[in-house]
Amino acid sequence: MYAIVKAGGRQEKVSVGDIVVVDRISGTSGDSVELEPVLLVDGDKVTSDAKGLEKVTVTAEIVRDDKGKKISIVKYKNKTGYRKRMGHRQKLTRLKVTGIK
Repeated sequence: MYAIVKAGGRQEKVSVGDIVVVDRISGTSGDSVELEPVLLVDGDKVTSDAKGLEKVTVTAEIVRDDKGKKISIVKYKNKTGYRKRMGHRQKLTRLKVTGIK
C-alpha cells in the first residue's frame, strides 16, 4: 500500500516506513505530523476522489531537522566591475512515515 501526499509544497509517494525529506515543518524530533493524501493505492484499488480520501490519514514522525546542499549564486556584469556572490542552504525536515489508514 502506498499513498501520494502533499508535503512541503510538493507531492511525494510514500509507504509505511519510508523516510521523506520535505521543506521545514515546525516541531521537534519525535512529534507526530499528519500529511494530506492526494491519492491512495491499496493493491488493485485506487482511491483519488475527495470523499474516499477524507477517511484516509497518513501520519509521520519528525526524525530531525536538516539543511540542504549549499547552492552558490553569482551575479556578474561585464565592463562595470559588478560582481556579487551569495549562497543558500534550504532548511529541511526529515520525516518517517508511521501509518496509512
